[in-house]
Amino acid sequence: MARLTLQSLRSAAPVLLGVVLFGLGLYALHHLLKPVNLSDVVAQIRATPPGVLAAALGATAVGYVALICYDWFGLRFIGKRLNRGVVALGGFLGYAFGNTIGVSVISGGAVRYRIYSAVGLNAFEVAAVSGYIAVALGTGLTLVGIAALAIHPGAVGSLLPDAPGMIRAVAVAVTGVSVALIVWLSASQRAVSIRGRTLRLPPLADLGGQLAVTLIDIAAASFALWVLLPEGKPDYTIFVAVYAAATMIGVVSHVPGGVGVFETVVIGTLPATVPVGDAAAALLLFRLVYYLLPFALAFLLVALNEIRLASGLGSRLLARAPGLQPAFATLHGFSPGLVAAVAFGFGVWLLLITMLPSVQADAMAERDLVGSLLLEGGTLVSAVAGVALIIVSHGLARRVSSAWWFAIGALATGSVASLLNDFGIANAALLAASAILLLPFRKAFDRPGHLTAGVFDLGWFATVTGAFLAAAAFFFFVHKAVPYSNDLWSEFAHDSNTPRALRAGLAATGLMFFFAIYLLTRPTRAKPPAELRPPAMAQAAALAAASEDPQAWLSQTGDKRFLFSDTGRAFLMYAVRGGSWIALGDPVGDPDEYEALVWSFADQAARSNARPVFYEVSARHLTLWVDLGLTLQKIGEEAVVRLPEFSLAGSRFKSMRAAMNKRQRDGYEVALLPPPHGPERIAVLREISDAWLGGKPGSEKGFSVGRFEPDYLDRFEIAVVRKEGRIVGFANILASKDGAHLAVDLMRYLPDEASGLMEYMFLSLIEHYKAAGAQEFSLGTAPLSGLSERSVARSWNRFGRLIYRHGGAFYNFEGLRAFKQKFQPEWRPRYLALPPSVSPMRAMGDVALLIAGSARGLVAK
Repeated sequence: MARLTLQSLRSAAPVLLGVVLFGLGLYALHHLLKPVNLSDVVAQIRATPPGVLAAALGATAVGYVALICYDWFGLRFIGKRLNRGVVALGGFLGYAFGNTIGVSVISGGAVRYRIYSAVGLNAFEVAAVSGYIAVALGTGLTLVGIAALAIHPGAVGSLLPDAPGMIRAVAVAVTGVSVALIVWLSASQRAVSIRGRTLRLPPLADLGGQLAVTLIDIAAASFALWVLLPEGKPDYTIFVAVYAAATMIGVVSHVPGGVGVFETVVIGTLPATVPVGDAAAALLLFRLVYYLLPFALAFLLVALNEIRLASGLGSRLLARAPGLQPAFATLHGFSPGLVAAVAFGFGVWLLLITMLPSVQADAMAERDLVGSLLLEGGTLVSAVAGVALIIVSHGLARRVSSAWWFAIGALATGSVASLLNDFGIANAALLAASAILLLPFRKAFDRPGHLTAGVFDLGWFATVTGAFLAAAAFFFFVHKAVPYSNDLWSEFAHDSNTPRALRAGLAATGLMFFFAIYLLTRPTRAKPPAELRPPAMAQAAALAAASEDPQAWLSQTGDKRFLFSDTGRAFLMYAVRGGSWIALGDPVGDPDEYEALVWSFADQAARSNARPVFYEVSARHLTLWVDLGLTLQKIGEEAVVRLPEFSLAGSRFKSMRAAMNKRQRDGYEVALLPPPHGPERIAVLREISDAWLGGKPGSEKGFSVGRFEPDYLDRFEIAVVRKEGRIVGFANILASKDGAHLAVDLMRYLPDEASGLMEYMFLSLIEHYKAAGAQEFSLGTAPLSGLSERSVARSWNRFGRLIYRHGGAFYNFEGLRAFKQKFQPEWRPRYLALPPSVSPMRAMGDVALLIAGSARGLVAK
């Protein structure tokens, strides 16, 4: 339990740290902005010259072109060439969404995976590109910032205790040594190992290109902010160091976009000649220009793609660029997460505008009761609509149909409320336009379900906490001139801006508080739907018979429940153990049904207060688990023999060929027995099975493997090994619908025939099915094989490697892998997909107990 608690704390640490740093950043920013009035900030923004805005927009455009080049160099580094349009699309969307939000299914990495995997890259290659970008950007920011300190050591003097001379000397030394080391490593192409991570730099030509891109990126981004700053700002070369330091601190804080943290560092390092209010206005404009504007353009691009999918408009134009079609086809997958983020953002925006003083209140007659009521009602409705959008964003991320309708209604309500509150025509138009822009996304929300279903995890609550902290800080900033008294709560005059904001804040906080109480106390369904009936088994068997995956036949072992899609054309097989609903393998049936099916499974598990766990999923449908917000932990590798390429000829199979010939000379033979299998045959096989189990630790396993049950075995061909006519070993064979894909399942043999018998059987079966025209023969999964050996690998990998090497008392993991390797198979990864907050060791504990049947079954005979 202590280990699990420590694991949970480690998982929660980045989220909690981000909330704390965000809160501290808000507090520091509030302290810095004490002498600033909101009206001064607004006036400064409105007074910004058009030429300055144009320069900031131009620098932003240049910066994003440079950012796209990071992707190009990253792909070049791993030896991949993609269509330039695909790279531009993936890079722009990755940065536009990732820079502004940077969480869950619309992070930069998730966006790149969807787009680049559609044109042929696998998950590891996309991860390598994302890692390259992170290292290049982090190294570039650090070196540029340090180099700028070498030129202007006083740039961040207020943050460092040392004298400028010392700062310059250290900066020059660090920059010189770092550049020399980087150039040497690049020229020599030597790899360097840092705490178990092996790093290799690109060759000098690519390194020079990457350096140029990094300098352009940092120069453009810092110029976009610098040009917006008022008179008295530092020289541009000095400001580059300030910008680099603020950006790095914002990244380290884990706060999305570094909001609050970045602004605090910039304002804190600016010279006293820069008015704080003017600096705040420049920072706000910079956020709009460099972050929100690209995000809005990216959102518009996805919305136009949704319109294209719904109406066919623009399809002819896209047909002229066939290389871009697969990439654009993936944009639909961003829709739920993107719309959820937009709804959440507008929810926060509505909370913030309720804190603003009413301009129309000053022009209102003293006894205008109707006007006062409209102001009061508009403010309260805006606050409630804001909280509703924040809450419903969770349902939007889960693609719930009712959440989309609710979001449209909340935006429309907020638009009307803005008209009632201060006649905010511009704000009302913005909210109404946003509601209209959500209309093309209707098809992305096709899942029935409750708005409050699902798991509201720590990350969601942390984000909501940050939003309410921001709203509270904004309230104190706007109304800091008004002293607090209890009488404020009961003031309802037309010019009572602070009391009105207080009541709106109370309404929003109360609504969110009661929603949290409801989540904590809502009733849960204790048991999953009981789909163990014979009709369900028969329906699953029909789908398994039509499947290309032979593992689908494990649905017939009799120890599983079933969840079918709405149409009945696909299903998941699963069982319940402890607090986990454990699904085995990939969904079976129509691939078009998979997405809705896995979402439904996760929702039903959450409503039963259980953890959804997907055990032994393949790499064929990784986007399913990514979209579900699950993490993937590698748990082993499946050994698959490619039959057309397999041959016993050659030196590498010399010893196996000799052993096979010897077996045949000794009177052994392999035969395939078709079903049905009569009682006499079953009785012979049972004797062998009982003898085999008698020599093994633990009891007979289940769930992920077949069991010796006559009804189950009667569905399959059984391969038997005979010695002089007597059966000494057997295995049942799972086959796909066309017989092209096969897998061995239950394997049993007499203990005195152990040496080399299964090897002889497998070779005979491989030769037989190859001659029959089959394509693949699966030898099963080698548990815990292929996990990372690096010291910085995730704790699950380290634990798995430990068990793999030293767990012989329970299971011969290494021996199993070595045995299967004899057949020179293709090793395909198998994963455990589970929520980020769930410890893999806890989930695997439930899986192990489920397979063994009980804790005693793990180790006892």
